[in-house]
Amino acid sequence: MARIKADARRRGTSRPTVKSKVKTSTAAGKTKIIARRPTGRPVPASVSGKVASVIETARSYQGTPYKYGGTTRLGMDCSGLLYESFAAIEVEIPRSSNEQAVWGAPIRAQDLQPGDLVFFGASPGSSTITHVGMVTEASPESVQFIHSSSSLGVIENALESDYYLSRFIRAVRPRL
Repeated sequence: MARIKADARRRGTSRPTVKSKVKTSTAAGKTKIIARRPTGRPVPASVSGKVASVIETARSYQGTPYKYGGTTRLGMDCSGLLYESFAAIEVEIPRSSNEQAVWGAPIRAQDLQPGDLVFFGASPGSSTITHVGMVTEASPESVQFIHSSSSLGVIENALESDYYLSRFIRAVRPRL
């Protein structure tokens, strides 16, 4: 991943992040601003129909707030997002990120493709999985993944950002 990030900087091809901000109200009556990427972006044509459906389903949840243990549009956590997204193609996956981390074949970061699952630790260098996302776009310049962030809800981010790259633990290709 570090090589991908360095190549993008050298070429000046790092992809700009497009975000919009949406204000929502919490149950306590407070206003919360959620940053999200616009929906409706096409899934690359090279992606299989099943994987495209899973990605489209995950993207349909963008802006959904984070809720530990949640699996609905009222709130969901990272593993719940993937659990519900794969359910759209009638594939039942494990519910926790730790179990999802062994549900598929391990792959190298440089071999990531849309639909692959990426796993992270809570702090840089950690080896304990606490977070999961799914790759939505992969090119030599950038890898985008969708996940449910505890602060921003369901959102897409670049894997090569310093924050996620420093916490990256492993990736797997799901069994479909």
